Amino acid sequence: MTKTSQLFEYILTHYRGLFATLVLLPVSVLYSAYTGVRNLIVFHRRSAPLKHEQRVQKVIRQIEDWKKNGGLEKLCTARSGWKTMSEMVPKYKLSHRKIDISLYDILEISEQRGTVKVEPLATMGQISRDLISKGWTLAVVPELDDLTVGGLIMGFGIESSSHKYGLIQSICASFDLVTADGKLLHCSPSENAELYYLIPWSHGTLGFLVATELKIIPAKRFVRVHYQPVYTLDDMVEVFEEASRKTGENDFVEGLVYSHDRAVIMRGTFANEIGTDGTFNAIGRWYKPWFYKHVETYLKNRQAGVEYIPLRDYYHRHTRSYFWTMEEIIPFGNHPVFRGLLGWALPPRIELLKYTETETTRKLREKFHVVQDMLMPIQYLKQSIQYFDDHFNLYPLWLSPMAIFDNGGHLGFVHPLRKKDGTVDEMYVDIGAYGTPLKANFDNSSALPLLEKFVIDHHGYQALYAKTTLSREDFRTMFDHTDYDKLREQLPFCTQAFDEVYDKVSSKGRISPVEMRKLENNSEPGEQ
Repeated sequence: MTKTSQLFEYILTHYRGLFATLVLLPVSVLYSAYTGVRNLIVFHRRSAPLKHEQRVQKVIRQIEDWKKNGGLEKLCTARSGWKTMSEMVPKYKLSHRKIDISLYDILEISEQRGTVKVEPLATMGQISRDLISKGWTLAVVPELDDLTVGGLIMGFGIESSSHKYGLIQSICASFDLVTADGKLLHCSPSENAELYYLIPWSHGTLGFLVATELKIIPAKRFVRVHYQPVYTLDDMVEVFEEASRKTGENDFVEGLVYSHDRAVIMRGTFANEIGTDGTFNAIGRWYKPWFYKHVETYLKNRQAGVEYIPLRDYYHRHTRSYFWTMEEIIPFGNHPVFRGLLGWALPPRIELLKYTETETTRKLREKFHVVQDMLMPIQYLKQSIQYFDDHFNLYPLWLSPMAIFDNGGHLGFVHPLRKKDGTVDEMYVDIGAYGTPLKANFDNSSALPLLEKFVIDHHGYQALYAKTTLSREDFRTMFDHTDYDKLREQLPFCTQAFDEVYDKVSSKGRISPVEMRKLENNSEPGEQ
């Protein structure tokens, strides 16, 4: 390593916050401005629907070329692996044949059908902005602006409205999929139903998603948020579960857990007017405190409260601070002076943060840093919080209730909890753990496998954007592969073209950003 490289790595490791502020934020702002202007032009010119069919035919032609050449390589999308929301980078993109899926646009908003048709790389920020301007919204809008529809459907997408509507795949009316034999299939509950129910969680191992129709609901101007602090674990669980099960009363439910027995439970409802029972708070403005810090004030003041938050501000309330992980990247990011001067530039883009990881920060991250979402039956919420406290001591924890619906054919990777008495409970809770645990002698290499075992033992699921240490056998125990295996055998060329899910999300398919940089630098020009 040259002296220049050593100096650069030293700066990235020891002055990461300063580097992120002076370098990553300006680059992120320029890139976001470019994509924002492009999306605006496309949307208002309505050129996207006219070009969609051409783009889909381009995907099909690429697959036909692969078949003509003998179909020797596995297939994957050509989208940069650095743009994924995972802390890891997909290694398989170095060896697989890349299919260009340049599908970024909103295609059609149908008020009559109550749907919006979008391409797979349209983002949550893009969709929420355009829909709300027309008086509509998705029933489920996952938190972060840069999350793509395709990634959320193929993987995992949740919001604080998921107790009513389920994960984002549950609000999808249909999918358009290009299969490994170059056919375009329309998939819905009544057409190609097996594919429709198995596309979610499949991580692109059944075909290439080229469009989806999502259900929309009328939007209102505000979300009325009621903040309720609680000071015992029993109260936390009772208040959260009661709010989660009142799907007709609460449009949104969320919990932020600040210690073993201290949390704030939030219940939200749509509103068009600001009531006299609360205050207006535009939390999305750049100078406002980070949302989780604001919520914590209700604990400290030992008082409940009500606020009226603009709808889009509410949807993306965790974006500027990436929940609370920004505090570890830019420790001074929530300081009033920083917020006032540079809060508008947050957050830096995920791919830039990953690309500038050093060998030192990689080792620290792999041993001490946790980014996990575990989806647990809500009846095990108390045991789960206790487990995290005993083995991680990591706070805050994010609680988001979610329904896993029991479809009639029982198809799919995940299913609701079937109790010993035969009753079915569809209510789960996503427990999000992000940050550096304070547990003495914590080591992620031993803690994560034990956590995964706890999740399996309690009929839960692991969000697969995150690192998994599951063996193939345990992975198949956690996720039902019965219909998936059958479908892969039935679809022509499927097993020849695509990896299994496990091969894409496990350590076999993902590596650290540092390792990926080395492999890319060692690759010959033009080598895939």
